[in-house]
Amino acid sequence: MSFLRRLLGDRTPVGFTGALSPGEEVVDSAQVEGGGHLVVTAWGLWVPAEGGARRVGWHLVAKATWADGVFTLTESAEVGTAGSAVVLADLPPVRFRLPAPGKVPREAYQRVEGSIRSRHRQEIGSGGAWFVQRKVPGRDGSVLQVRPDPGTDVALVEAIAEQVAAKLVNPAE
Repeated sequence: MSFLRRLLGDRTPVGFTGALSPGEEVVDSAQVEGGGHLVVTAWGLWVPAEGGARRVGWHLVAKATWADGVFTLTESAEVGTAGSAVVLADLPPVRFRLPAPGKVPREAYQRVEGSIRSRHRQEIGSGGAWFVQRKVPGRDGSVLQVRPDPGTDVALVEAIAEQVAAKLVNPAE
């Protein structure tokens, strides 16, 4: 049955528990050692989770690395806003051992990089922050995201992000 599904263009792995959105198609997938799959779509990376698979949008992937048979995902959480900018904080990295990775690591890397329109590192006090404009899957335009380093004055970063976001919307001001 799996061969027939693939022949007909359905790349969804057998046993995948996620609920794809209308029009969301599987690009590639890899079985995770211990159960579940990593599934790449244009909208994000589906990962095994308690209670079934869940999608991490490409705009919320802070880092995805591949080394020694292990795919490491660092996801960002939206923790606040500063004007129209979104403030992010990184979650702890999660590791997935992939016995047969196929194109999943390369596809994930390309889609994360493809979501980035621009990025800028700003030193602020004794820390700093990344300011990144990203395309959000399924939405027009881009969003400004700011990721303060741990220990950086978040209120100062938010004030700067709010000003930057306003200038991006109204560049003449």
